[in-house]
Amino acid sequence: MENNYQIYGIRAIMEAIQSGKSIDKVFIQKGLKGGLFHELELLIQKHQINVSFVPVEKLNRLTRKNHQGVIATISPIEFHNFEEMVIKILESGKNPIFLLLDQLTDVRNFGAIIRTAECTGVSGIIIQKKGAAPVTADTVKTSAGAVFKIPICKVEHLKDAVYYLQASGVKVVAATEKTNNTLYNVSFKEPVAIVMGSEDTGIAPSLLKIVDDKAKLPMFGDIGSLNVSVACGVFLYEVVRQRQ
Repeated sequence: MENNYQIYGIRAIMEAIQSGKSIDKVFIQKGLKGGLFHELELLIQKHQINVSFVPVEKLNRLTRKNHQGVIATISPIEFHNFEEMVIKILESGKNPIFLLLDQLTDVRNFGAIIRTAECTGVSGIIIQKKGAAPVTADTVKTSAGAVFKIPICKVEHLKDAVYYLQASGVKVVAATEKTNNTLYNVSFKEPVAIVMGSEDTGIAPSLLKIVDDKAKLPMFGDIGSLNVSVACGVFLYEVVRQRQ
């Protein structure tokens, strides 16, 4: 399944990395060797790019072209600098909503969240460089183009982003089932950042320890949790409701 956000071939990928392109992930054929490949490996390590070693069949499914054992996915957007974005938004005088996504991996969930975030006035989205869902053609499609309208930042560690937001006067609230507090008991009227967890494991315990507040959605059915994009939408619209 090819899309416009793929490049293939060792030299082409090396040039893309060196020219500063936003590489989301590199897929490398298992067992690949050679001097040029070693140069690519060093570049990937230097720039801390996500990498997966996969069977050649996986690469052949991604493209029919001569990929030379290596395919990279390029982000269709430019990522913003996190600290610069926070300063700019706070200095603008707006009452911001930030969204931190902890290890969200599904590109369609990511796209759906971006779409809702844009509709609810979210000021910026923060994801971690490693392990987060990439911005792909599916993300763009699911977001209905909202991915081009809202700042998205990549950071080394979400913990550092939480500390920075807190030091900047932003209240950080984790959406988690590991609390007795519902979101209707939390004030979202001041500058706020909402943390949403991954589809399977939720928010990392290390993050839960440092947030300012925790909140859950009341659940009445037999199924214990909502899809993360749906849950995120409920949280964001509670912010909107409180601020109107």
